[in-house]
Amino acid sequence: MDQAVLKRLKNAGLLSEQVPDLGFVSTGNYALNKIISGDYTKGIPIGMITQFHGESSTAKTVFATHILKEAQVKGYYSILVDSENAYNSEFAQSLGIDPKKLIYSAPETLEDSFQVLEDTILAIRETDPDTPIVAAYDSIAVSPSKAEYEADSYEGNNMQGAVRAKATGACLRKINPLLRKHKVALVVINQIRNKVGVMYGNPETMAAGGKSLEYYLGVNLKCVSNKTSDLIKDDNKNVIGIMGRVKNTKNKCSIPFKECEFELIYDEGLNPYAGSLKLLEADGLVSRSGAWYSVVGTDKKFQSKDFQGLLQAEDSQEFAPIRKLFQN
Repeated sequence: MDQAVLKRLKNAGLLSEQVPDLGFVSTGNYALNKIISGDYTKGIPIGMITQFHGESSTAKTVFATHILKEAQVKGYYSILVDSENAYNSEFAQSLGIDPKKLIYSAPETLEDSFQVLEDTILAIRETDPDTPIVAAYDSIAVSPSKAEYEADSYEGNNMQGAVRAKATGACLRKINPLLRKHKVALVVINQIRNKVGVMYGNPETMAAGGKSLEYYLGVNLKCVSNKTSDLIKDDNKNVIGIMGRVKNTKNKCSIPFKECEFELIYDEGLNPYAGSLKLLEADGLVSRSGAWYSVVGTDKKFQSKDFQGLLQAEDSQEFAPIRKLFQN
């Protein structure tokens, strides 16, 4: 490339000179990190939008909270835009969030939510140009557009969905360029609705965002949990948590269309090791024979219920190669 030409360029340069990635923020679950980034310790990408969507009570807010927690551990800025007005300090602290380090806002409309994100990002960058920012929007499905919010009555019309989709597209077009420029990871929580009268095919549709949101996503994650068979109970049959799966339906960081399992204990948060064993088996690092597993290249046999304890035991030499995969 002619250097004289490069010197004359103002808003362009060589692709080889661009930073390949701005870093990652862990989700709090090693298996989920793996299916997003291809690495057990990375997670969601900085500079892109990551969406968690699913039905109610499928751990969407918990995943966002764990990501904000991991951001705080790294010394990053953490922001929560709470349009559901359901987030509280006690819940955040139970999952490891420091409320004194969490920037919080509860805007009334969709447009206001994106405006708060933009204003907060730019305000931080006025004094700190480098420290990454992690923001969560919970949830885009709940925020009304300004047109809906300012309507005189509660009667809807057939154009409200189109108006919200149009407003979302306009907001995304404005916020998206800021993310990579200012080292921001944006986590958007969305909900699933069912189309009325659909008899064939998949009736599921996103509750908000229209088609525009799907195009802007760097990572799209669907949370699935059955509210009867996926319950975790203690010895007294009391429900203490849920388990489920996360499906990666779009991925600009690694290979898409992978999935993993998760476990959530209500008063503890996510089990960081849930789902890892199956991925290790798929990678050829662990082999299975019936209910018994073994680390490839060793004679050590174990069952899935013992995996986490053996992995965390420093004297289990057979697990040393695997243990390194979970260390930064």
